[in-house]
Order: sequence, then structure tokens, then C-alpha cells
Amino acid sequence: MLNKARNKIVNTVNQTMVLTYYEIGRMIVEDEQNGKDRADYGKKLLVILSNKLTQDFGKGFSETTIKQMRSFYIKYAKGQTVSDKFKLSWSHYLKLMRIDDEKEINFYEIVESSKIIGV
Repeated sequence: MLNKARNKIVNTVNQTMVLTYYEIGRMIVEDEQNGKDRADYGKKLLVILSNKLTQDFGKGFSETTIKQMRSFYIKYAKGQTVSDKFKLSWSHYLKLMRIDDEKEINFYEIVESSKIIGV
């Protein structure tokens, strides 16, 4: 019972973190870049945002991580609702974003999701 509870807590934390990173990516693309893949003022936005988040929340918000959040939103913005997806950890999605073949991505998402829920 304790192991199940711990696993549920870890999965909830992971999903919350992934949803938050997705939302940060959405805000960068939709609000700051007006829906474009890149803002006209480019790299400056990411540096400013990285510095601000690091100052407010500590480590984990490098410029690279901010770029990954933006890329994550761009890659996963289409399709089903946000609450229906993102069962995997952030590190899983970082690996999946390197794959171009949509069928391969779907395969790995299914395999990894089944591991998490214990199927």
C-alpha cells in the first residue's frame, strides 16, 4: 500500500511538472512570440526568462531548459486536450522530442506509459 501511494505521488509530481513546463512553453509561444515559432527579439526573451525563473525558483531554468519547454509546447500543442496526455516524466519527453517519426514516438509513449501504470 505504501509503495502504491509513493508511486502515485511521484507520478502526480511528474505530471504536474510536465504540465507546468508545457504551459510555460505555451506562454512563450502564444503570449510572448504571438504564436510564432521564434520571437522577433529572439534569444533575449529566453535569457531574461531564464534569469528571472532562476532568481525566483533556483536551479533548473537554464536557457536550454527554457528552449526545451518552448519546443515541447510546439511539438505537443496539436491533438487531444492537455489533461489527456503527459503521463510520462520530463526526461521521457526530452528523449521523445528528438525522434522525428510520429509512429515511433507513439510506440514509445505507449510502452513507457504501460511501465508507469504497471501493465
